[in-house]
Amino acid sequence: MSNAHQLLTVGEAAHRSGATVAALHHYEDLGLLSPQRTAGNQRRYPRHLLRRIALIRMASSVGIPLADIREAMRTLPEDRAPNRTEWEHLTGLWRDAIEERIQTLQQMRSQFIECIGCGCLSMSRCTIVNPGDELAPPGTHLGRGGGRGRRRED
Repeated sequence: MSNAHQLLTVGEAAHRSGATVAALHHYEDLGLLSPQRTAGNQRRYPRHLLRRIALIRMASSVGIPLADIREAMRTLPEDRAPNRTEWEHLTGLWRDAIEERIQTLQQMRSQFIECIGCGCLSMSRCTIVNPGDELAPPGTHLGRGGGRGRRRED
């Protein structure tokens, strides 16, 4: 197979990876991908970039910021798909952040379930959403550091 047949157009890369063409352009703008260019300045994606696209999509789907993904991907080889050891090192960088996110979501789920189970239906008196039963100043959210205003009159 010649090298030209191993290169994908942006549309082919998008179709094969499940990403949109706009997402691939965005990843390139952020320095996450470096497709080749033809003499006519069209993008061509080596097949090994499909692995990078998959990693970008997976990492961002679990909440890893694109800037962090870019920094981590700088440790990977540019001319080939990373091997197992390189992938394990890369994903190991994010393991703690993912565990922390899971714990936060579990705590939020517990609070949410407790709130639904309460049945009080009172946003003004709820001890979870509005512990002090206070009116929040404009631009703040109850339960998120707001609620430091005058007492709500019901």
